[in-house]
Amino acid sequence: IITMSSFHWLLGWIGLELNTLAIIPIIAKQHHPRATEATTKYFLTQAAASAMILFSSTTNAWFSGTWDISQLTNPMSCTMLTLALSMKLGLAPLHFWLPEVLQGIPMKTALIIATWQKLAPITLLYLTHNSINPTPLLMMGILSALTGGWGGLNQTQTRKILAFSSIAHLGWMASIITLNPNIMLLNLTIYITMTAPMFLLLKFTTSKTIKDLTTTWTTSPQMTTLMMLLLMSLGGLPPLSGFMPKWLILQELTTHNLTMTATIMAMSALLSLFFYLRLSYISALTMHPTTTKTPNKWRFQPKSSTTPITTLSTLSILLLPMTPLLYV
Repeated sequence: IITMSSFHWLLGWIGLELNTLAIIPIIAKQHHPRATEATTKYFLTQAAASAMILFSSTTNAWFSGTWDISQLTNPMSCTMLTLALSMKLGLAPLHFWLPEVLQGIPMKTALIIATWQKLAPITLLYLTHNSINPTPLLMMGILSALTGGWGGLNQTQTRKILAFSSIAHLGWMASIITLNPNIMLLNLTIYITMTAPMFLLLKFTTSKTIKDLTTTWTTSPQMTTLMMLLLMSLGGLPPLSGFMPKWLILQELTTHNLTMTATIMAMSALLSLFFYLRLSYISALTMHPTTTKTPNKWRFQPKSSTTPITTLSTLSILLLPMTPLLYV
């Protein structure tokens, strides 16, 4: 909130720092070597990116005499800020920390890092989109969409798959931010709406690997169906909500005569779709060889509330007809 409401570079930077320092104990609270490793990796990348943001804003203030966020005029500062925010978000080629960090932490914390922690850096990109050079962002967008697709193909851990999915979605956002920032905000909203129930479903069924997904149908067949629809929405298939931002972004790119970029982005969506299909095939279309007498798992009433899962899942499946209302 501090970053979102700031006009002065220092205030924006303070918001980012508070954001980083607040999540660190949440990641480290497991007292597990993996959690400690994830915390260290997260802290080092975020601290380096924060220092770079401070350096770029100071350089800009040195040349232009103003600390106003919207008046970023120095080209070197613009490039440095783009790189620093890409590092904070996890855009390729500065994405290596994201899968590693998500792998070492519980689902709930992974959900916070994959959704909420993206808001502050994206706000800064949104505030400075007029002065940022579109070429590096377009290049990073294409690279992220391709990396997110290729990186996820080889994974068996669900958290790592969702990390690469996050990188691919951020690539789509980066490619459009300088052309039409409002579409980027819509994409971010839909991305959070789709990713949150996915993480919550995996936490609910305690599915840490693809192998765990084979037995989810015994817990709740309805949930498996929901998971399949969610995965298809993440892949961007019509008539689900995930198709909306992709459609609008491709339309905007072709309007700006960036046909080649649009083609590469559309092709990269196929790579991501492949591993979403694999997940949905394993969870909903194949059955684990069962030796038990009863088809359903004997269980207690779920402790955690399922309301957020159902609400967000409904939104991430049925929002496509509302495109004209959302995109104004």
